[in-house]
Amino acid sequence: MLLSTIVKAYKDVRVLCIGDVMLDHFLYGKVERISPEAPVPVFNYRSEKSMLGGAGNVVANLKTLGCQADLICFIGEDSAGAEVRRQLSAVSANSLPIEVPGFPTIEKTRVIAGNSHLLRIDNERRFDDVAEADAILEAELSSRVHAADIVLLSDYAKGMLSPERCARVIAACRRAGKPVIVDPKGSDYGKYAGATVVKPNLKEFNQATGMAASPEAADFFELLREGARRLFEAHGIENLLVTLSEHGMAFVSSQKPDELFHIPTEAREVFDVSGAGDTSLAAFGASLAAGASIKNAMKLANIASGIAVGKLGTSCVTGQELMDALSRRASTGSSLGWKQKGKIVSVKEAAEIASQLREQGRKVGFTNGCFDLLHQGHLHSLMQARQHCDALMVGLNTDASIKRLKGPERPIQDEKTRALLLASLEFVDYVIMFDDDTALPTVDAVRPDLILKEGYTLDRWPEAQFVESYGGKAVTLSRLEGFSTTNTIARMKK
Repeated sequence: MLLSTIVKAYKDVRVLCIGDVMLDHFLYGKVERISPEAPVPVFNYRSEKSMLGGAGNVVANLKTLGCQADLICFIGEDSAGAEVRRQLSAVSANSLPIEVPGFPTIEKTRVIAGNSHLLRIDNERRFDDVAEADAILEAELSSRVHAADIVLLSDYAKGMLSPERCARVIAACRRAGKPVIVDPKGSDYGKYAGATVVKPNLKEFNQATGMAASPEAADFFELLREGARRLFEAHGIENLLVTLSEHGMAFVSSQKPDELFHIPTEAREVFDVSGAGDTSLAAFGASLAAGASIKNAMKLANIASGIAVGKLGTSCVTGQELMDALSRRASTGSSLGWKQKGKIVSVKEAAEIASQLREQGRKVGFTNGCFDLLHQGHLHSLMQARQHCDALMVGLNTDASIKRLKGPERPIQDEKTRALLLASLEFVDYVIMFDDDTALPTVDAVRPDLILKEGYTLDRWPEAQFVESYGGKAVTLSRLEGFSTTNTIARMKK
């Protein structure tokens, strides 16, 4: 089954997620001085946003991947709970947020200055003894499990998935013949007995098994197999999927505990790991529900989490982003393990990244060109441009665009080669291929803070005029004389 076929089938999948929901609240600003009242930074507030976290982020990812997704969770009778309801209604048509009197909605407020995470403020209380909420859960559970293709348990150890509730949910799934995938927390995996797949990260795996498995050790995979056997024998878990951060994923089945399937990570420039586990769970569960094999579901979960860590903050991954990533793998050759491939993004991805960077107080710069044969003049301009901004995006004309501009004999190097070469430069953060005759549509989508180019004056630089029209800045870079692609081609022909 093709990976792209699986992604296309997400639209026919219905997923039930049960677990700890929280409201992630971000405050953005700057710190430019220390308070005269006490030796603490003065946070100058600029903006804020809230989004679904925990199990809510799993459901949000399922929605953007293209699935129908519902959530059963506990919330408080407070303003944060009302906001969770509001945001859930935008991603799920039939979720069940159960209000628990006397408990606050779990809320995490993060204070971020520029690129620095200054402080996190938590408001929470474990949902343990909540008889009224349990009665509602009991009344709704069976019918909701039957309506789903797969059930995901997102455990953040906040009390929603107590041992008793886990046992009740897993039993309902087994009666209905529905697979149940668990993203665990804590060291007691007895609460997950009977689960189809339990998906810990390596730290959680070591805590639960008492192992000290390290990817750098020669006996790493043997320790994974041994730890998996311990969990299978102790708790009746059917399968174990261990996520290994930059080292990929490893899968062991209780049916064949001596066999281990490992896939390396999808190399990607890492900006923020927040929510990557939620994305991985969503993509893995959606893929299994769509008929994927375990191996193919792992591959798609791996790709999805790779996209997620390339974003800032708790971010969702879309089905189209997965399709774009699959397309890039096919066009650049999946045998290449270059992390630089992750720097080549679509216009839509670039616009989202630029927006996230601006929210963090970072300046986004943009330049563009054909970059047919990279030479010292190009490097001089790109290095200059990067000095003016925190992140440099480079627009790159496609082959078709260059042929229209420069004739049928150009480009000398194809767009894939040119994109990879640019992405390999440390002072280039993103490469965006565009097929238009000018970069203006790309600039309109990205809305950079700065646009930079050598040799152009504002009167004959429409992209710069546009950037300045919304308050951005145009910067004319100095030219390093004696270098050009045309001269290089001429010398090659002699």
